[in-house]
Amino acid sequence: MPTLIELIGGLLMMIIGAELSVRAAVVLAALLKTRPLFLGLTVVALGSSAPQMAVGLQAALTDSTDIAVGSVIGSNIFNILVTLGLSALIIPLRVARQMVRVDLPLMIGATALVAALAWNGVLSGLDGVILLIAMAGYLAVVIRQFAHGARHFEATDAVPRRKVWPILGRLALMACGLALLILGSHLLVGAAVVVAQDLGLSERVIGLTVIAVATSLPALMTSLVAALRGERDIAVGNIIGSNLFNLLGVLGITSLIASGPLSISPNALDFDLPVMLGVAVLCLPLFYSGYRITRLEGLLLLGLYAVYGLHIVSFTTGMPLAGRLERLMIHYALPVLGIAVLIGTVRAWRRQH
Repeated sequence: MPTLIELIGGLLMMIIGAELSVRAAVVLAALLKTRPLFLGLTVVALGSSAPQMAVGLQAALTDSTDIAVGSVIGSNIFNILVTLGLSALIIPLRVARQMVRVDLPLMIGATALVAALAWNGVLSGLDGVILLIAMAGYLAVVIRQFAHGARHFEATDAVPRRKVWPILGRLALMACGLALLILGSHLLVGAAVVVAQDLGLSERVIGLTVIAVATSLPALMTSLVAALRGERDIAVGNIIGSNLFNLLGVLGITSLIASGPLSISPNALDFDLPVMLGVAVLCLPLFYSGYRITRLEGLLLLGLYAVYGLHIVSFTTGMPLAGRLERLMIHYALPVLGIAVLIGTVRAWRRQH
């Protein structure tokens, strides 16, 4: 019963926290005369990644390296395939050209950097320094974009000039929303780990699935609420920014404070890291095709995660049914969806050229 209460309480906290964060970000962007995309890539994304940072630090201090690395890999895969997929199902997402030209290539580059550094089977303290330097470079790029992208904002009925809260008030509201997201995620992570351990799952599987999903729920809730409110820049920017913070910030700091190098399991090297890099690269044609993500493409992303989840289930438990479902989706369902997305991308390229 206490575990169930923690699960429900944590979920409610995250829903309320996501609503407060999105509301505050929209008005704050107007007050700062910038696009909500900037706040989605930075402040909101950083708050969404805070639970991942807490889990990574705790895992590093307790020498649970499989959880520290696996949760980041699983979280990034979940953010792209599930969070982006569900958000696109709610409403087709508009993608800013700036994101396709700058932020998305940076996310792909950060993913490739982590995969390259982890290729020898460990992430050392030096690797952590490299990741944090890359993180500082990313923040410099985003701040420069903000400095050059400030624009005049015309008051609307939704945000009248005389009724807008002061900037400090909106910052406080956003802080409260992010705090609820973090606290709710903490409750969910604790309850989920207890359930997973009772089921006898390994550290790698717990990190890739249970903890990864639980720590990704703040980003999921924030993007879903943003999509429902029509704030598509925040919905997409939150995902890209959260993944960058996970890769560069969380893994960088975790590698530095760990008592020794973070070990990467052979299974993660052979399967999970390539999958994470593959789904990051997949975003490029999806985002480029008309600078929007359609419901069909959202369905494709969700289908890919279903295959990924079935693979982990079949690998862990040896269930024949999971293996058959995995092959069915790989050989039939996903190729059809993939061809549809490819046709849409080619059509978009022809329209733009």
